[in-house]
Amino acid sequence: MSRIRRQSPPSYCHHKASGQAVVRLHGKDHYLGPYGSAKSHTEYARIIAEWRILQAEQKKQLASSPSSAEFKNLTIAEVMLRYREFASSYYSKNGIPTKEFVEMKHALRPLRELYGDTFARDFGPLKLKAIRQQMIEVNDLSRGVINNRVKRIKRFFKWAVGEELVPSSVSNALRDVDGLRRGRTSAREAPPVKPVEDIWVDLVLPHLSPQVAALVQVQRLTGCRPGEVVLLRACDIDRSGDVWIYEPQEHKNQWREQSRIIPLGPKAQAILNPYLVLPEKVLKIQFLRLFQGGRR
Repeated sequence: MSRIRRQSPPSYCHHKASGQAVVRLHGKDHYLGPYGSAKSHTEYARIIAEWRILQAEQKKQLASSPSSAEFKNLTIAEVMLRYREFASSYYSKNGIPTKEFVEMKHALRPLRELYGDTFARDFGPLKLKAIRQQMIEVNDLSRGVINNRVKRIKRFFKWAVGEELVPSSVSNALRDVDGLRRGRTSAREAPPVKPVEDIWVDLVLPHLSPQVAALVQVQRLTGCRPGEVVLLRACDIDRSGDVWIYEPQEHKNQWREQSRIIPLGPKAQAILNPYLVLPEKVLKIQFLRLFQGGRR
């Protein structure tokens, strides 16, 4: 935080061109009323009182902010320990760690292994590139995975800056490390993930329980995520039109305050109909049987 430049109150002045009393704060003139009037002195006193409060708050913040010496005493491993406390609650849903929490652990592991004893304030772009090179040569990760993990390392340091655990210069420097680009790195390219062909799905369906087979078919028809179809409830489906509309109670982008709409056409409706006539509680048990250890 910048130091406080002015220690004495700004002066009550006379603006001769207008005949007004004026006081200058932070490079801006505040007109108070006719110069010498009681109104102008009252307004001046109010502004100076607010100025004194602001000065006191700034002094308090300066006194509580970490010094350079404190920054030097924190190793990356120590910062990680504090970050874990934050991440375990932030990246969780209904008390269960999300996939992002697991991905953050994978991303930060080489940082801890290579630079855990390094002072956090001394971490910079070259060290980040060294971690990235290990991901290429030792871990044999694909370019896309490496770029995502490097972004998570940057996010970790950005959080640390916000908590005043490391100086902002660390996070600012890491932003200048560009991601790996296709054809301009020795990192391997992962083949694109393609959908399973229908012939293989059809071969598997007869070996599944009726409930799981229904889930698979609905997912294939709608393209929804497994977690969305497993949580399907009759009360979440609008059946007023020819095409039903399913709005999952929970979904991947819920934290972004985005809605999720999944249309259900005639084929999906035919698959779901036998289950929708059941009471809500029974429907949920039917669909979650496999995941509750009830498969026989």
